[in-house]
Amino acid sequence: MKLQLGDVETTALIPLAVKASESKRKNPRITDNKAVEIVDALGIDISKYDKFMSHEGVVARTVMLDRQLQEIIRKNPETVIINVGAGFDDRFSRVDNGKIIWFDLDLPDVITARKKAFSEKNRVTMIAGNILDSKWCEPVRAAVSEKKTKPVFLAEGLFMYLTMEQIRTFLNILKENFPDGGTLIAEQNNKLMVKNEKFHDTVKSTNAHFVSGTDSGQEIADLVDGFRLVEEHSFNEEMKKHSIRGKLFAFLLPKMNDRWATFEW
Repeated sequence: MKLQLGDVETTALIPLAVKASESKRKNPRITDNKAVEIVDALGIDISKYDKFMSHEGVVARTVMLDRQLQEIIRKNPETVIINVGAGFDDRFSRVDNGKIIWFDLDLPDVITARKKAFSEKNRVTMIAGNILDSKWCEPVRAAVSEKKTKPVFLAEGLFMYLTMEQIRTFLNILKENFPDGGTLIAEQNNKLMVKNEKFHDTVKSTNAHFVSGTDSGQEIADLVDGFRLVEEHSFNEEMKKHSIRGKLFAFLLPKMNDRWATFEW
């Protein structure tokens, strides 16, 4: 498999490398056989994308989001879920209950690569589009209308590559196209990391740059009237369970790690 990805899109290789590496461990905390398959097919050295802190962070956010999403699906078995900036994520396979409707949304070059790696599945649709252009909303609106449910949007490893104004545009698109409300679960970068991105153990190996961060998800909610911050959890909550380094990081730099923030409108 050959990939042609832009600078930001190349960061999709980080969680891919981590999930493949973790899946090969004796007692993996997450298992992603598709990641292993893709990495083997790429035939490239992914070691620069699989460093300790990024590894633990990706594992933590995967465990935490899978858990949160499974609870949402338990309450609403026919949930419509949109994976925004999907990259090579295979979360659908881990949380599918046989009823959910799933969309994987990303830029055209990523979706082109994704279609080489992922076969078509029932109830899963891949959409090539720019999240700042509402054209991608049409098939999602149709699914939401058919299921008579509120959509759930996931934004993993995305907002830190958008300006706050671009995030505002995205939130307005959600509000205008899904006026009956919905849920957004978005990873939050912090302002310290934006200033110190050269020290990030894996992103520094790409040409991508962090362009925004928050001290609290409330800063995101305040961008557009009607958005409400429901909860926010640091990856430290999960990372500190698994290693001494994770415990030390959580103790010494409690605000440095990324967070999951859940919003409703």
